Formats: sequence, C-alpha cells, structure tokens
Amino acid sequence: MNSNSTDGMKSNLGEAGSHLKQAARDSGDAIKSAAGAAADELRLGKANVKADLADSALAGIAAAEQAGGAAREQADALMDKGRDLLDSAADLIRERPLASFGVAFAAGWIIAKLARSGDK
Repeated sequence: MNSNSTDGMKSNLGEAGSHLKQAARDSGDAIKSAAGAAADELRLGKANVKADLADSALAGIAAAEQAGGAAREQADALMDKGRDLLDSAADLIRERPLASFGVAFAAGWIIAKLARSGDK
C-alpha cells in the first residue's frame, strides 16, 4: 500500500469525522431551538386559554345579569296583567252588582260542597 493512499484515507476519514461532529452540534442546536420554540408556543397557548376562559366567565356573568333583568320584566308584566284583571273584575262588579253577587254565591256554594264531599 502506498503512503499517499493511507494519508489520503486518513485525511478523508478526519474530514468525515469533523463533518459528523458538526452535524451532531447542528442537531443539538436544532433540538434546543425546537424545544425553546415549543416552550414559547406553550406559554402563548396557555395565555390564550386563560384569556378565553376569562372572556367566557365575563360573558356568563353578563348573561346572568341579563337573566335577572328579564325575570324582573316578566314579573312586572305578570303583575300588570293581574292588576288589569282585578280592574276588569271591579268594573264588572260596579256594572252588574247583583249578577256578581250571584256568581260569587254560587262559586262559594260549589266550593263548600266539594270540600264537604272530600271530607267523607
């Protein structure tokens, strides 16, 4: 074997080793960069989730407040209808007092009969 061939082979193997070392360093750097980028993305994702949850909580609170207002509106409407019904009954009693007394008497008699028959 020729000394030039041996020297050339050693030179090429040395160069291949250097390239392998550089490739290993580059791989390590890429992994570190990827891990750093992943950590940054996780932090950003965590912040986004917290913000979305906070927005959801605020929207839920606003909905609950509006539900209370809607319930008050419904109660007010029901009270108004009750007042209107009482006013209509009062007007009817004023217009036809005798008929109103007869209806009230009959209703009382029926309720009393039903109550007595339920006791037996």
